[in-house]
Amino acid sequence: MQVRISDQDGVPIYVQLLDQVKYLVSSGRLAAGEQLPPVRKLAEQLLVNPNTVARAYRELESEGVVTSRRGSGVFVADGGSPLARREQNRILAERIDMLLTEARQMNVDVESLIALIRRRSQHIEEPSA
Repeated sequence: MQVRISDQDGVPIYVQLLDQVKYLVSSGRLAAGEQLPPVRKLAEQLLVNPNTVARAYRELESEGVVTSRRGSGVFVADGGSPLARREQNRILAERIDMLLTEARQMNVDVESLIALIRRRSQHIEEPSA
């Protein structure tokens, strides 16, 4: 599981971890039934307090994103997390808001931004030669 934590953006570390796990689940990068790293191992990897990871895991469990199996670990919840589409839309809306803010600061209008997105989308969809 690849997550990155920043202590520079003012967002609490447990919230960053929570959001990133939700993103990984909603995007399908973490599949139902897949095991998350143990609390201590992830805390060591991220250089954070184990209580921070444990808090994120507890919140993920309370939201139905993961399930905890005593003695076995923490796993992505089976059968469609309640996140799926709603969480995907929330994540994308946040990113769109940031993009729109940056575009305004650069004096780029929405139509130009949409045209750029379409060009980038075509570029990504083109098969590599």
